[in-house]
Amino acid sequence: MYNIIISGVGGQGILSIAFVIDQAALAEGLYFLQSEVHGMSQRGGAVESHLRLSETEIFSPLIPQGEADLILSVEPLEALRYFSFLKPEGTVISSRTPYVNIPDYPPLEEVFREIKKVRESWLIEAGQLAKQAGSLRAENMVVLGAASRYLPLHEDNLKKFIRVLFQSKGEKVVETNLKAFDLGRQAAESQA
Repeated sequence: MYNIIISGVGGQGILSIAFVIDQAALAEGLYFLQSEVHGMSQRGGAVESHLRLSETEIFSPLIPQGEADLILSVEPLEALRYFSFLKPEGTVISSRTPYVNIPDYPPLEEVFREIKKVRESWLIEAGQLAKQAGSLRAENMVVLGAASRYLPLHEDNLKKFIRVLFQSKGEKVVETNLKAFDLGRQAAESQA
């Protein structure tokens, strides 16, 4: 069983990340269950998704406290919200780019310091890399790319379903998101 919490705020493409992972898991013959995503009805509101992958049948979509292998977050403060779910040996991958949607957003250095307390934690310059790929909207694919080296899925399948997800928006959008994925993966590998 591999347990993933995907987090961010409404409008950051959390559902897009979940779609790519879900479809790649199906293509590889894995079972998956995904919980209801919370908060997506409000742009800027907290969004989370529990995603469980396994070679055998899964009976609950919700990840118990202390059982998440990976927290994948497109917003750094949102990553902290789910730390109680993380296994002691779990991994956190988060964008460094904040979405400041509350008046008392804590100083970023405090947020980063808390994230770095996790032994396997990676803070990715997802906003800058998404811009480099061609669109700030691709920040979610940067974070997915960074996380891809930890997922029990083949990179080719993840890329295949990024293409499927964005193909209706045209080849330029597809290529931008694939480039964002590659830049995120390269960033994580260079930090390792």
